[in-house]
Amino acid sequence: MSACVPTRAADSTRPTRIHQPHSPPPTPPRRFRIAGADLSASIAVFLIALPLSLGIALATGAPLQAGLVAAAVGGLLAGRFGGSPLQVSGPAAGLTVVTAELIHHYGWRTTCAITVLAGIAQLGLGCLRVARTALAVSPAIVHGMLAGIGVTIAVAQLHIVLGGTPQSSVLDNLRALPHQLAHVHPAAVSMSALTLALLLTWTRIPGRVGHVLRKVPAPLVAVAGATMTASLAGLTLPKADLPSWSSHALAGLPEGPVLGIAAAVLTVTLVCSVQSLLGAVAVDKLVAGRPEQRSRVGRSDLDRELLGQGAANVVSGALGGLPIAGVAVRSSANVQAGAVSRNSTMLHGVFVVVAALLMVPILELIPLASLAALVMAVGIQMVSLHHIRTVTRHREVLVYTVTTLGVVILGVLEGVALGVSVAVGVAMHRLARTHITLEEKEGVHYVRVRGQLTFLAVPRLSRALHLVPQGADTVVELDGSFMDHAAYESLQDWQNAHFAGGGRVELTGRAGTRIAEPASSAHCRCRPWTPWRNHHCETSATPQSVPSGGRPDRTGETTDGSAPSGQDGSRGQSGHQLARGISAFQRNTAPLVRGELARLAREGQRPSQLFLTCADSRLVTSMITSSGPGDLFVVRNVGNLVPLPGEESGDDSVAAAIEYAVDVLKVRSITLCGHSGCGAMQALLTSEPGGPVTPLKRWLRHGQPSLERMAAKDRPWARLAGRAPADAVEQLCLTNVVQQLEHLRAHESVARALREGVLELHGMYFHVGEAQAYLLADGDGGELFDHVGAPEDLRRPA
Repeated sequence: MSACVPTRAADSTRPTRIHQPHSPPPTPPRRFRIAGADLSASIAVFLIALPLSLGIALATGAPLQAGLVAAAVGGLLAGRFGGSPLQVSGPAAGLTVVTAELIHHYGWRTTCAITVLAGIAQLGLGCLRVARTALAVSPAIVHGMLAGIGVTIAVAQLHIVLGGTPQSSVLDNLRALPHQLAHVHPAAVSMSALTLALLLTWTRIPGRVGHVLRKVPAPLVAVAGATMTASLAGLTLPKADLPSWSSHALAGLPEGPVLGIAAAVLTVTLVCSVQSLLGAVAVDKLVAGRPEQRSRVGRSDLDRELLGQGAANVVSGALGGLPIAGVAVRSSANVQAGAVSRNSTMLHGVFVVVAALLMVPILELIPLASLAALVMAVGIQMVSLHHIRTVTRHREVLVYTVTTLGVVILGVLEGVALGVSVAVGVAMHRLARTHITLEEKEGVHYVRVRGQLTFLAVPRLSRALHLVPQGADTVVELDGSFMDHAAYESLQDWQNAHFAGGGRVELTGRAGTRIAEPASSAHCRCRPWTPWRNHHCETSATPQSVPSGGRPDRTGETTDGSAPSGQDGSRGQSGHQLARGISAFQRNTAPLVRGELARLAREGQRPSQLFLTCADSRLVTSMITSSGPGDLFVVRNVGNLVPLPGEESGDDSVAAAIEYAVDVLKVRSITLCGHSGCGAMQALLTSEPGGPVTPLKRWLRHGQPSLERMAAKDRPWARLAGRAPADAVEQLCLTNVVQQLEHLRAHESVARALREGVLELHGMYFHVGEAQAYLLADGDGGELFDHVGAPEDLRRPA
């Protein structure tokens, strides 16, 4: 073999470049393109961000331009350099209370400087790669913090809604509320009521008209409707005031006590970082539920997201903007609008810049009462009933309540610190509180442990275990998710001693399910899946596990390895394996499925599909379809054959199953599944004419049309994920699926359901060696079996 190397001309010292014969062509320069989905999503996000940014700026007491600056910088910088492509950043309602307090204590220019310092702190944290650490904060604390901020926002904005001016704290606002209610401003109240009415009803407009109208964001409709109404009616109301950009205040040197400034920087950094990181995780969950985006959008890089947020805060603070964080409302709107890249977030920032420069006269027509009503609605939504139910279910309502009240009464940083303290106290209390009881029922001693099993509970555990009589049958029921080494050693030592004394011990969870036992590796610990992995238990037992007398255990075997009385072992290993499998089911699986099976026994079976496949032992239908009891109506036969109507010759079992599934069970789909290495197809391919007619030969005649289809010259061969079949057997297996689907369509019940549009047919092929499933898809020029790797593949028509 010769290699291509550079050569030199005789009269020149410059080398002549010779291309490798198989080298790829040079990559053309990439052109910047914006997907249509990103463009439409950016418009939707912009229409939501514009009124919210002005409203949040109003709620903080900052210049209204500060909200627009933060929205533009968040879209451009955080969108470009952040680690969450679809998260939209900008002025967040969760930062309203913090920013309002900073402006009240230090003034606007110092607040901008604090935002810059917080951004620098975020850059440092991002460089240290500690973003994941922020996720260690209890969700109850985060939800409590947001709820407290929401209450604070709602109470403050209520004064503007009524035509007044809010006070500096929640308690002051509550005390001033009766006086404000006695002196309401009718015009402000009417515009606020109109804003809230449009905001609440716009998303509930029914019918096709509502489907079209709902594409316009409700916040924009609410503010625009109130603005137009106030202008047409000539109402005298305080309006949005956007001073000239030439007089816009930028950041200045921080002025104030060093400790106070440091605490402010810490507070802004904490709230911005936690909210942004949790928002990025939430966006990942939203994207994971949308297959069309999941394949094009990667998961969030949290450290990069922290760096992007830090850079955005540095620039926003320097330009006189509000602090920036990831915003849930805008991010979810971005995902739901179908965005596929960070271009949508950046374009929304561009639109905000254009609006801030060219739409000032229009923005100055917006009544402040309308913006206040919009922000008040956002604050109320931050007190989420779903979050309250979640923390109640996880017994963390105390942490949630303390954090919420702490934020409302003391402030954000103080409330979060109080919530963290309570969360740590609750965790320590749960870890230390362990309740251990001992009781006897029908000769069996039950040791019940409620709570986490740590070294603190070892003395009480040891005391209870030593009260169990020697040689007694014992069940240790552990209701906890944690056991430390000290408790493990104590339980193991006692169990070994109890075994040696002729006793028997079973470790279970609260529901009676057996758990991993702290015993030596010499003991066999079978699991429900071990039989189909060809696992064989050792028939001999260790001396520690042999009770005196060799009593038979629940599987029917004696613990000394010999056969039970009356048995000579002729049943063989398969019989023992069957008994062990049944016993393992009763101990491990039955407690988990008993409730569901009881429901199915009461209600009857309602499977969603008929699954017709081969009787091959390697095809575990529940495993390859991730289905459970009641999901599939399964019919299995040799070769997954469907006899044509009229050719059954007395065997109507397949036709009867099809009729019952379609007409009685009303299944919505039928899947016909073949597989690789099918013995029936091998027999069909190698069978010789003549000879005795056995039951197998009589049955395989229903596969003869598949053999003829494969041999036909005018039919293209089936393909497997674009490649040709490996051999003739695989080709026949694939062709048989296609042919048997045609037989299936010939049955009257199936044909009728197909005409009515209530039934779908699917062809499927399972490659046993690859553990890969393929679905029959529409191929250009022939039948194509394609990979099933994502949910969208399941929607391909058969």
